[in-house]
Amino acid sequence: MIVDFSIAPIGKGVSLSSDIAEAFNIIHASGVAYEHHAMGTNLEGDWDEVMAVVKACRDKLLQSCNRVSISIKIDDRKGRLDGLKSKVMSARCKMAA
Repeated sequence: MIVDFSIAPIGKGVSLSSDIAEAFNIIHASGVAYEHHAMGTNLEGDWDEVMAVVKACRDKLLQSCNRVSISIKIDDRKGRLDGLKSKVMSARCKMAA
């Protein structure tokens, strides 16, 4: 399963990078495969482990604010374990053809 999620505290001003860095630390320490991008993070793993990472990020941000916004997209495909790399590679190979 691949999950694309973004998380942000609400009411903390314009720059949120310190809060997002705390979420990045949680993601990195989780052991779940991930890729950060400009608008969020892709996680890959089974439902329970991936959703536990999202919850841990939420719990951490709620320690320093009263409201958090989370957006989640899920691609759940049986038998696929390398989607973070293979989905992009497949499209790039087709570009060259």
